[in-house]
Parts: sequence; structure tokens; C-alpha cells
Amino acid sequence: MPDEKKPSFVVNDRRKINFFGEAIDSDPNHKSPDARPEAGSGGPQSVEPSPSHKESEAQVSSPSVDEQNKQADRYNERSREFDARLEKELKAHGDRRTASDFEMTFDKLVASLYMTALMQLGLVHQENEKPHADLIGARQTIDTLSILSEKTKGNLTNEEQTVLTNCLYEVRMAYVELTSAIAHAPSGVVPPGPGGAGKK
Repeated sequence: MPDEKKPSFVVNDRRKINFFGEAIDSDPNHKSPDARPEAGSGGPQSVEPSPSHKESEAQVSSPSVDEQNKQADRYNERSREFDARLEKELKAHGDRRTASDFEMTFDKLVASLYMTALMQLGLVHQENEKPHADLIGARQTIDTLSILSEKTKGNLTNEEQTVLTNCLYEVRMAYVELTSAIAHAPSGVVPPGPGGAGKK
């Protein structure tokens, strides 16, 4: 009997898994959907579902609003507990900062992406390290800022919009200048980077 052709990817076990990826089998009599009755057993023959049916089954449903709210409350509770311990640690070490100084804000998010793009463009680097450009990474970070700008349109304060607009303008300009220098460099020559170090 010729071998059946099977798709390259098939989900055979739809049991829930725990945090470590281990299957949680709530039914001790659970059998894999692949289990088929032996020939001549008289059992029902399995029917291969259509591709569209497989695709719909493979989709993961989103948590309900109630589940999301409960999870958010739990997260906030844990965050408050963590902040209380952090405050004690800071005070014990004579640090004048508070837990609120470590909270993420929109400005901090934009600044983080901005600095990442500058580092990837070789415009910022650690002391005693030569500048190094990662154009693919820089473009992805700049595109992330672009997506952020597009998706938050109309939802930002004037100050937030100004910060985002200026940061995006600067990194785009730096990317254009660097890629233009590379494109017009003589064959076999790497144009000087921000530190003035070029290679032949």
C-alpha cells in the first residue's frame, strides 16, 4: 500500500501546556487524534479534515475581557509589591531615586528607540570602541519609530508629538546621509564613519 502524503506541519496534540511547554493532560484516557483503529477492528475510520478546517482550528483565541482585566489587576498588584521592595532597597543604599523614576513613559520609549538607532548607525558608541554601523538593524528601529508615529497619531500631547517627530526626523536624516555615502564610495572602499575611520 503506498504511503500517504501528509502535510509538512500537523498539530496532533491539542492539550493545554504549562509555562515550561509541558502538556497538561486533564483526561487520563486522552488519545492523540492520530490514533487510528487497527485494520479489521470495525472501528470508525478517521476522516482527514480539510485544509480550511485545520487552519481555523490552529488559530488561537484571544483571552476574554474578564480574563484580561483579572490579569491586569494581578500584574498591577505584583508591580506594587515590587515597587515597595525597590523603595526599601534604594533607601538602604542612600539612593534618592524612587520607584516612579523607573516607570516607563512614552518619552522614555521614544528616547530608547532613538538611542538604539544612533548606535546602529555608528553615531554613538561606548568608550574605547570603534563606531560600527548596522544598517539593517537601524532601518528596523527607524521603521519602528515610524509605525509608532502612525499608530499614535491624534493620541499624543503636543510635547510627546514634538519629541517623536524630532527624533524620527534626525534618525531618518542620519540614515539617508550614511547610506548615500556608502552608495557613492569608490569600489572596495568603506566611507569614513562618524569616527573618521575608513578601511580600504
